[in-house]
Amino acid sequence: MQIQDIIRNRRSIYPEQFSEDIIKEEEILTLLENANYAPTHKLTEPWRFRIIAGDKKNELGLILAEWMKANSPAEQFSDMQYRKMLSRPIKSSHVIAICMQRDPKQSLPEWEELAAVSMAVQNIWLSGTALNIGMYWATPKPISSAEVAGFLQLGEGESCLGFLYMGYYTPNPEQKATRKPMEEKVKWL
Repeated sequence: MQIQDIIRNRRSIYPEQFSEDIIKEEEILTLLENANYAPTHKLTEPWRFRIIAGDKKNELGLILAEWMKANSPAEQFSDMQYRKMLSRPIKSSHVIAICMQRDPKQSLPEWEELAAVSMAVQNIWLSGTALNIGMYWATPKPISSAEVAGFLQLGEGESCLGFLYMGYYTPNPEQKATRKPMEEKVKWL
């Protein structure tokens, strides 16, 4: 695939659309190596990843679902949301916890570190698109909880920015991206 096609065919693919096939470890390592080449101001390389597989996916789902249940007012609790939080990791081949290690010197504004991590994730996503690996970046409320931090073994200055649910899927050529025309978003000066 040409890079232009890969960019324009990248989609959010939800865990409910994943096949039961397990992504090969060498493909995961390739995706992560491509992430490592994201732009990074002052070479802080703030991206950190935790790969969640096997029975650990069940544990993650339970942590997320139970946190949501414990921290939702009774009138706002949704059993459907609970089940979705519980099942999405399990339906995924792998889950990558997207983490950021803040520069200890704080030599850069935090937004630059967040941008670098986002670009690393984009590299993963585009690389996955070329391999028919679907992905969905979720940022559930529990990502900043002590339970998630403990599960991910986050160190000082590290934070979790979300979860990248991953799995093989069958692309649908009928599914086209819709974007407003670029001309509406650009001013030539």
